[in-house]
Parts: sequence; C-alpha cells; structure tokens
Amino acid sequence: MKKVAVVGGGMAGLAAAYYLDRGAREAGRALEVSLFEASDHLGGKVRSLSDGPYRLEGGPDAVVRYKPWFLQLVRELGLEDRVVGTQPAKPAALIYKGGRGHPLPEGLNVVIPSRFGPLLTTPLLSPAGKLRAGLDLFLPRGPEGDEPFGAFIERRLGREVWRNLAAPLTGGIYGGDPYELSTLAAFPMLKELERKHRSLILGSLAAMRKRKGSREGGGLFASLSGGLGEVARAIQEQTPGVRWRMQSPVERADREEKGWYLFGPWGTERFDAVVLATPAPAAAAVLEPLDRELARILRSIPYGSAATVTFALEADAVPPPRGHGVLIAAGEGFAARGFTWLSRKWANRTPADKLLVRAYFSGEAADGSEEELEKAALADLARLLGFEPWPQRTWTFRWPRGMPQYTVGHLERVAEIEKALGRWPGLELIGAAYRGVGLPEVVRDGRQAAERLLASLA
Repeated sequence: MKKVAVVGGGMAGLAAAYYLDRGAREAGRALEVSLFEASDHLGGKVRSLSDGPYRLEGGPDAVVRYKPWFLQLVRELGLEDRVVGTQPAKPAALIYKGGRGHPLPEGLNVVIPSRFGPLLTTPLLSPAGKLRAGLDLFLPRGPEGDEPFGAFIERRLGREVWRNLAAPLTGGIYGGDPYELSTLAAFPMLKELERKHRSLILGSLAAMRKRKGSREGGGLFASLSGGLGEVARAIQEQTPGVRWRMQSPVERADREEKGWYLFGPWGTERFDAVVLATPAPAAAAVLEPLDRELARILRSIPYGSAATVTFALEADAVPPPRGHGVLIAAGEGFAARGFTWLSRKWANRTPADKLLVRAYFSGEAADGSEEELEKAALADLARLLGFEPWPQRTWTFRWPRGMPQYTVGHLERVAEIEKALGRWPGLELIGAAYRGVGLPEVVRDGRQAAERLLASLA
C-alpha cells in the first residue's frame, strides 16, 4: 500500500488529505494518508467557536463566491444546504475618515472606481483628490514589471485614493503594510487592466459591464450556518483512509532510495510522498537538513502578525450600526484595521438582544499580548462609537508571524521554490505562502497537489 504524509492541518492540508483519499477510493486504489498536525486543532486560522448562545469566528468569517474552489469543496462534502450569505446580501462597509464613517463608493472593481457618479460624490476624496483620480483616464501605461501596490495606485489614481480607499480595503488581507504588496502577485488583474486598456477606470468600466454582478450586486460573500469550521469537521468525518495524527509535530524530513522519512517526537516513519502544508518558515525547518538552498528561499518569504478581538455587547446600549462593518482610512490613528458587526452580518450568531463586534489587527499592531490587544480594541471602539462600551464577553485570537506577505519579488521566489522541488520527486509545498492567501486559493492548492501525487504514484 502506498503511503502519503500531509504535514499541517490547516485548510490547505485538509483539502490535500481529502482529495488524496477521495481520489484513491474513486480509482479503487489502496492509499494510506497520514495527516500530522502539531496542535490539537484542525483548520488552521479557521476558528469557528460556539460559546453558550454565541457563535463566532476567530479567523476568516467568509469566502468570496467568485473564487469557486472552497464552495466546490463544500458541495462535494454535502454541505451546500448549510451555505449562507450576508444579511442583507448587499455588502455595506463604511470607511472611517475625519471622525465619521462614509459609505464605499458604489461600483468598485476590487479598489478601482467603475462608475463616475459615486466617484464624484464620495466625501472620501477631496475635489483635488477626485481630479487627480480622473487623470487616470489620460495617463499613459506604466512599466510592465512589478511594483509596490501602493506606488501603483498612487501612480494611476493619486495618494488620496490610496489612503482613503485602497489601503483600508486591502490592509487587513495580508497582515502587513499593504503599500509594499507585490502588485503582480496580489492584484495581477489590475496590472492586466492597465496593460489592456491603458486606464484603470476605463478598464474597470469594461470589466463591470461584462460581469453579471458587482460588489454591491448581492451574494459576494458566503459562509456556513455553523461557521467555516464545519468544513474541517466534515473532511475529518468523510475521509476513512486518513490517519489523523494530532499533536504530532514533524521536525525534519529525509529522502532515501526507498522513499521519504519523517522524524518527530513520535518517532520515524517512511512515506512514498510528502505534502508540506505548513507556513514557509516551518517548511524550511523541516527541509533544511535535506536542502539548505530551498530552506533559504522559503525563509525569504516575509511574514506579519494578525489578531482578532471580539466583544459581546448589549444591543440596546449601542446605536444601531450601519452596514456590516467599518474600515479605517490610513492616518486616522487607530490600532485596529477595522471592525465587523458580526451579528449584523450573519444571521443567528447571537441572541437578539446582543451584538457581536470584532476588531481586526495586522502587522505590528497585532504583536501585543491578549490584554494589550483587548485594551486597544476597546479604546478604538470607544472612539468609533463616541462612548466606552461595556463588553459582557471577550474572545481574542492571535497569529504571531502567521500571515505571509506577498512583497515585490514574490512571484520570483515562488518560481525558485517550484524549480527546487524538481530535485525532490514526491514532495509538494502548498498553502497561503505561495499562490494565494485566501481559503479558496489554498483549497485549490491542496486539490492540485493531490491530483499530481495521485498521478505520480499510479
């Protein structure tokens, strides 16, 4: 019987284990899959928690529907009837600037305006800022190579669009400084708009005409009625060929003629193939005795911290919030990147007389202790509301150095890693560090790795 090890029980590793097991059973082949997870929790940053009358997410609380891979996995697991959308379906985030929250301009394509009316009337941009954004219609194409995302947006649309729209919309995704993101790695579609249409606004207008829906068209975000953690539980229940090795860290790997060997405090075991679905630094530590150059490249991927703090409040003590949440414009002096009104965004997450509010931190602001993060979140929320609320419950989740940052050169680093993997047949590296940080992308990563290994082991 062939044996495959999956190291890491986040969503990428779970997807790889699921598709390995399913693919082998559909082909009528005997395959033993062992998933090694260092902690006692499956799902990685997916942390769906039921605590008394409250149901909340410590990590991501939604996936986008236009990236199909996660919801495809949900359907394959038989959970399609558990999929829920936001209430109401129309996303309604505000951006806090100058002491108040302002609605996002309608018709944004990622962060690019695709309608002139909302761009001209939004209070998020000054008259000078609107004129500067309009220059995009006349500017020539920029260089084809990579550049920091902040520099790209400022070059095309100006500094105000960057600080008051693009930075708050993208700042919480990658856990670091959004200005330094690689445009080609994080937002290649925007570079393509510039290449094809010259103007981002003209390109966005064309793209939105082709698209059936838009940001405000409904149904952009999805979750499950019991939280995203339902997927992790369903995978564990529906994979009879997987051995779940919890609290079993892998310390190093070796390869000999007979196959791969993994070592840990639990002992040594041989496998025909290995999937490393850990953060890049952990993968580097496992592989360094075998391939120092590959380990060096893996360690060159920078990481930032992330954290969330969720408060349960008395609903009647807080003015009815507008929309699903508030993002903070650059330079406003907040520690938090933004707030989500979780119980207003999703139905049946809390009793009717309660309100769940979640603050999100990333970068240096997320490096504090639980006590420091809770204090900072409460201070920011008090500033947002105009008075200090009294939380009845508080939940805090931290991921120190847990978020890969796709800085300029990321695509080249990934290409080097993939080239190095050619030296090691039967080894796969997957997860948020490489080809996308979202849950849909890491599920796609896990599925593709499983398909390649099933083909090679055949």
